[in-house]
Amino acid sequence: MIDGVFITGTDTGVGKTRISVMLLKTLAAMGHSCIGMKPVSCGCEYTPDGWRHADALDLINASTVEVLYDEVNPYALIEPIAPHLAAAHMNVEIDIERLKGQARALRAKADFIVVEGAGGIVVPLRGSDSQADLMAALELPILLVVGIRLGCLNHALLSADYLRRHGLPILGWVANRCDRDADFAEENIETLERMLDMPLLGVMEYAPDGSDDRPGRSLKRGLESLLSRN
Repeated sequence: MIDGVFITGTDTGVGKTRISVMLLKTLAAMGHSCIGMKPVSCGCEYTPDGWRHADALDLINASTVEVLYDEVNPYALIEPIAPHLAAAHMNVEIDIERLKGQARALRAKADFIVVEGAGGIVVPLRGSDSQADLMAALELPILLVVGIRLGCLNHALLSADYLRRHGLPILGWVANRCDRDADFAEENIETLERMLDMPLLGVMEYAPDGSDDRPGRSLKRGLESLLSRN
């Protein structure tokens, strides 16, 4: 069985957190200890406990291992903008080596780690470093979340091509129907299933606020198959 996955998306707002939380809950139901990590978050809100991001809190609540917030979300950035800009606004630099060490520490505490990226695959983190560099450093297989909406064909195909050309391991992809009014959603999913050279693990139906994390039957089977791989 693999011991972790990096969940990335074709863009921001495509449902990475929804899939990450669902994966953590699937792991827990299968009897595995699991922990979520959000290395970098942008758009945090101030709370009595400090700056917090809703995505990271959702991952913590779905994990089976109790850890500190800063362990899960080392870079909690205030502005809801690209990570390198949000970090510069706070006079901090995102250090990939620090994140690699933190992920290693979390992996030692559970059977499985689910790491959720920020934005898309090549969003800048610092200087020439992008999220793709973070993926390479963590050495985790990748699950690509495709938001089924206008433009998804181009975004998905370019994302998959980038991952392959840079030698990043791909486990498969999930179609998330994030736009209720998207035209020809089924046809787009069928087109991507035909053109993406990776397994479709399942389809998440539209949920108004993305809060419905119950896996559909086909997605549950796909995730269970993914988790059983050696």
